[in-house]
Amino acid sequence: MTYCLGIKVKEGLVAIADTRITTGTDTTVKKKISIVQKDHHSLFIMTSGLRSVRDKAIVYFNELMETEEFSKLYQAVNAFGQQVRRVAEEDRATLEKNGFKFDLNTIIGGQLRDDEEHKLFLLYPEGNWVELGLGAPFVIIGNSGHGKAILNRTIDEDSDMKLALKAGFLSFDSTRVSSNNVDFPIDVALYKKGSFELIEQRYTQRDMADVSAQWAEELKNALEHIPGEWMDKAFKKLPK
Repeated sequence: MTYCLGIKVKEGLVAIADTRITTGTDTTVKKKISIVQKDHHSLFIMTSGLRSVRDKAIVYFNELMETEEFSKLYQAVNAFGQQVRRVAEEDRATLEKNGFKFDLNTIIGGQLRDDEEHKLFLLYPEGNWVELGLGAPFVIIGNSGHGKAILNRTIDEDSDMKLALKAGFLSFDSTRVSSNNVDFPIDVALYKKGSFELIEQRYTQRDMADVSAQWAEELKNALEHIPGEWMDKAFKKLPK
């Protein structure tokens, strides 16, 4: 399983991807975010699904980028979707014959030369996509169930990038402690609107241990400080 998160706020983009790859009983560390950085051309790609499908689509896309130039991000998203469909045509039948589901969800974010602002897209296995915007400032692919609550409660398009990264890490950490197939290290990509420069940073469990411990402690403290009078009606019904 995978945890990949893209957040779009007015200030810029925040992307977080875990690195755990599970194959049977074996686990390895592999990067799940790809960066394409050129002059006035900045985008990241994060994927969730079969690693072989992901790698093949990325190779095809990178090869395409050597000869093609896009001026708007949606054009690059369309091009990546075409490569996903190409891989499906080549490999779907064989994969499904051997019991594997053809599955690749993709988050693509960034800003190209003629984009008025930074963009964030979710691309489906069929190659179609939706753009994230007002009212939907984030998207998670992979193991999404455990980490949405804090984002829903804290993040909107007016949040600054530091708050977005902080909430994003806590979302990942909530997923990590609830699932054995999502883990450190995590890769972070940051993009500031209009800069055409993506910044990458990797964080290990040691790097974030104090933050994780503080968050767990503060959750316990917050729970203890929530008034409990509303429970009295129920507990009074218990046998003496």
